[in-house]
Amino acid sequence: MTGRPRRPADVVGNAVRVMQIATGEREEEFEPEPVAPPKNAAAVEMGKLGGRKRAEGMTPERRAEIARKAAEKRVGKGMNRTTESRSTSSHSVQPDLNSILNSPSCWN
Repeated sequence: MTGRPRRPADVVGNAVRVMQIATGEREEEFEPEPVAPPKNAAAVEMGKLGGRKRAEGMTPERRAEIARKAAEKRVGKGMNRTTESRSTSSHSVQPDLNSILNSPSCWN
């Protein structure tokens, strides 16, 4: 436990404390902002390059394989969310995986 005083757990005690702070009888205690540890400059630079740099080192076949797996995961998630009432409606049509992978928006 830190050395700071705790707020009263009951409503009346907390109201009294707020009133004391508002009238100046007591100072409000603030916790200092936590200081983030310094980041490694090399790691920050690599993070800025991100997926683009990773994709440059891959073959087109490997990129297509990763995209295909991601699309399969997205399509699979949609299947688990349907309910009985929604599965009978016209809105629960399962998209074809090839149409997703071949659409221009998938590769941008």
